[in-house]
Amino acid sequence: MSGRGRLALCAFAATLMAACSMLPLVDPVTWFLQAAFLLAIQCGVGALGRRVPLPRLLTVGVQAIVLVVLLTVAFAREEALAGFLPGPQCVQRLVDLLTVGADDVGRYAIPAPDTPGIRLMLVGGVLLIGLTVDALAVTFRGAAPAGLPLLALYSVAAGLSNGGADWLWFLLAACGYLLLLLAEGRDRLSQWGRVFAGAARPRDGSGIGASGGGALAPVRTGRRIGALALGIALVVPAALPALDGGLLAGTAGGNGKGSGGGTISAVNPLVSLQNNLNQPENREVMSYRTNATGVQDFYLRILALDQFNGNEWRASTRGLKDVPKRLPNPAGLSPDVAVTEISTNISASGSYQQTYLPLPYPATEVRVGGRWRFEPEGRTLVGDDGETTGGAQYSVSSLVVQPTAGQLAGAGTVPAALRREYTQVPGSLPEVVRKTADEVTKGSANAYEQAVKLQNYFASEGGFTYDTSVNSGTGSAAIGRFLRDKRGFCVHFSFTMAAMARTLGIPARVAVGFTPGTAQSDGSMSVGLRDAHAWPELYFEGVGWTRFEPTPTRGSTPSYTLPDAPSDDSADPARPETDASAAAPVTPSASDSCPAQMRRQGECGSSALPGAVTPTDTGTPAGTVLGIVLAAVLVLLLPLLPMFWRTRVRARRLGSSTGRTPADATARTLAAWQEITDTAWDHGIEPDESLTPRKAADRVVRMGRLDTEAAEAVHRVAGAVEQVLYAPKPQPVSGLAEDAEAVRAGLRGSADRFARFRAVVAPRSAVRVMWAVSERRAALTGRWRAPQRPAWLRRPSRQQG
Repeated sequence: MSGRGRLALCAFAATLMAACSMLPLVDPVTWFLQAAFLLAIQCGVGALGRRVPLPRLLTVGVQAIVLVVLLTVAFAREEALAGFLPGPQCVQRLVDLLTVGADDVGRYAIPAPDTPGIRLMLVGGVLLIGLTVDALAVTFRGAAPAGLPLLALYSVAAGLSNGGADWLWFLLAACGYLLLLLAEGRDRLSQWGRVFAGAARPRDGSGIGASGGGALAPVRTGRRIGALALGIALVVPAALPALDGGLLAGTAGGNGKGSGGGTISAVNPLVSLQNNLNQPENREVMSYRTNATGVQDFYLRILALDQFNGNEWRASTRGLKDVPKRLPNPAGLSPDVAVTEISTNISASGSYQQTYLPLPYPATEVRVGGRWRFEPEGRTLVGDDGETTGGAQYSVSSLVVQPTAGQLAGAGTVPAALRREYTQVPGSLPEVVRKTADEVTKGSANAYEQAVKLQNYFASEGGFTYDTSVNSGTGSAAIGRFLRDKRGFCVHFSFTMAAMARTLGIPARVAVGFTPGTAQSDGSMSVGLRDAHAWPELYFEGVGWTRFEPTPTRGSTPSYTLPDAPSDDSADPARPETDASAAAPVTPSASDSCPAQMRRQGECGSSALPGAVTPTDTGTPAGTVLGIVLAAVLVLLLPLLPMFWRTRVRARRLGSSTGRTPADATARTLAAWQEITDTAWDHGIEPDESLTPRKAADRVVRMGRLDTEAAEAVHRVAGAVEQVLYAPKPQPVSGLAEDAEAVRAGLRGSADRFARFRAVVAPRSAVRVMWAVSERRAALTGRWRAPQRPAWLRRPSRQQG
């Protein structure tokens, strides 16, 4: 097999090895076999195009066309022209599949089902990455930059996967990349010879330029370097703090493993809720103190999901307002219902960063710094202009609503607009949902009795099992599957109960947030990852939105749903709670102009506010962050070192004009010639030491397609080199630096854009640094003979041109 054929095979293997990192994302993994088959066809077309040979860009274009045809046949054959040609309907079909696939990614937990949309995204992504790798590594002969698309493929998988062996996928992807580099290096090294470097040097019999015995040296050296690089890549991250996911994070981490201190974003609060419940360590995300006499019903609410379109539950898009000093009275709450106002100080962990502020429901006053907006319908606070909860310390006044069973049973008529909005169900909802709701609530005298029967059906009487390993879908199909299998976790219980309540005409939505947490020895409460929760809220006129708890073994059953059980979650305003290390308490003041209704509900009285709690998770230390930033800067600068070195060397060679002795003139002449030789090398003209300066100049002119001015410049420098090497009394020549710059300009003018870019950013002549290091090492160890360099560091000699 030819060198380019081996390189193409390695590019194919490297893409598949990197794609293996996506195997944990979807179950089953049959998509991988389809992707491998289609990728083999695409790479084979590229190999045929290069064998013809076609121009490089045309080869890539043909492969791109084949990619589109393959996706058309695989995913939109019925809409295609003649079964394989993409037309307008075919394109629309692919776009629709991608849209549905994007929704599925946000809807399902890992591993997601192999839906057509997700399969198209996976297969299409692998083919696109494979095309990029094949074009860079094989068609344009640049294996090093081909690592970027491979890294992108692995990064997507690492960011979404919650598997426990991410290092294994990294190792596999890195081995594929090293395989690609070794294949290219072996192909290139087979053509290397020795460089013309000015005056001849004495040689011994070491045979540095010979090929004997060096066939395996590049492979051995590549293996050593690759093993060292892989070791560093695997060991260094283990020493750094884990920055993986977290609570309710749609995109930032949430991979279900580790105990790192990552950041959290509330993009879709359901995507990672299951991951957080399965965390091996219950990492703290916030802590609080409250003057409530009981905390079993103290749920911290983030937001409410009130739209159900059949595919998912989501929050409605509503207008935001500035946060008022006193939040409006809760909708539907009658002054006849007993309420007690309590005060709470909450401290969020530095690593808990999401855009919704966790609050007890219903909050009446929030004192928090930063840029926050108020959404009245859901009574939520939303961060504005990038504001998050990270490290926030805030105080909240809220109401403990204590309705009686009689008040709930005698609830008034729901306003028509509210009933219409919160009882909508999609046409795709399985009939079994409505039928089950009717059967469970049969004989109920009112909506309250229906709600209690639904809660008891899920929590104790229906034979349901709490299981966090079940896929976390919330659409119509997932609800039907949950009622059939009777296994799931809070997402399934809450959304199914809300959907069933809506079929009965009871307004319902689902709240997402946290259960009360765990009591600490200092009197505070700690809320961790595993306290993430979802629960239904049902609306009763006169009481408002009311919490129910259908999930078994999670949270607490509300007292107003228990037979003859009084509520005990009241406040003790006289109870002091102070902490020497806590922040100064903020005491709410009563207003003389407080309305009578709010006064009867206890909203105007002052309460002793507990001290703020310092979170135990303070986030990533500043020193560690600084170290990570410095390491990132170093990683970014390392690839640019050859460019910096080459710029410095050029300036030293062409900028020296001191010294007027014959030796100084000789040094300047040889430096200018060396600069021309290295500039040509940077532009793809590899040196040939066997040629005389005049023939070497002819070769540079021919292969570099130099114009007349540049050709004359390179011949003038070559003539000056012959003078200082062979003439008894060399004549000084001026303007050598200008001639070298003219040759450089000529080479850049005749090269294509990629060649010019590589000559600047990744100059080939930078390998001289390694030669210098090798020679210095030999000198320091006392070896007087020419150093035995690894084959990949040997200087090139004979080249065809």
